[in-house]
Amino acid sequence: MVMDKISLVLVIIGALNWGGVGLFRFDTVAWICGGQGSIAARIIYTLVALAGIWCISLLFREDEPAGERER
Repeated sequence: MVMDKISLVLVIIGALNWGGVGLFRFDTVAWICGGQGSIAARIIYTLVALAGIWCISLLFREDEPAGERER
């Protein structure tokens, strides 16, 4: 599903950002957007959080039959 892929990309971006914060004390999102308090950074943080919540559903889904998978 497209929403699953978008969510996974956002979660990966969030994970890399948190890795940078943890290892180097460098917040890439804040740096790009002009600080943690900027509206752009807050939107990105919110989208990453929503994507993480969406990805929780991936844990509880049953496998789709082979004929119904997207390519």
